[in-house]
Amino acid sequence: MILPIEAYGAPVLKKMADEIEEDHKGLTELIANMFESMYEASGVGLAAPQIGKSIRLFIIDASPFAQDLDDEEVEPDPRAVGLDGLKKVFINPIIETEEGEEWPFLEGCLSIPNIREDVMRKPNIRITYYDENWKFCDEEYDGYAARIIQHEYDHIEGILFTDHLSPLKKRILKKKLVAISKGDTEVSYRMKFPNAKRGKR
Repeated sequence: MILPIEAYGAPVLKKMADEIEEDHKGLTELIANMFESMYEASGVGLAAPQIGKSIRLFIIDASPFAQDLDDEEVEPDPRAVGLDGLKKVFINPIIETEEGEEWPFLEGCLSIPNIREDVMRKPNIRITYYDENWKFCDEEYDGYAARIIQHEYDHIEGILFTDHLSPLKKRILKKKLVAISKGDTEVSYRMKFPNAKRGKR
């Protein structure tokens, strides 16, 4: 089932999400629906708060991003190593460490359509989490893989990529963000707009 994506301004996007238990009702179906919704929206990651669930769960599939990089780059980008086939479910994750010199990259978000801005993030992370089979994992990622995970992890912490921007950049984007919350934006996938006029949700 394709679920609508919560747009900028939805309160659930600014809440710290809650951990879940292994017997969380409907978890398998929810994960399947999240993947279907993410693919429909042409995303490479999706966090539960983005579909209105304030729980510590997110998914990624970096393969389309890897393909886009292959199509664009003349020289292979070492930061893209390991992206192809990187499809994972992260339950109750904790980023244990973030290391290295911060680097910028143009990020976007399914909850904030048609806006992309440079965000600074550290290149190396260590993350612990449970997968969809409730197997405990302790893994390290770097480059673009780390960035995708950091972006989705932010969502379960109640943080949006726009929160990383300078005060000046936030002021410049304010009107666009307000417009998104009202549904005044072009989007090709299902969304819920918190401040939309009746009939536009």
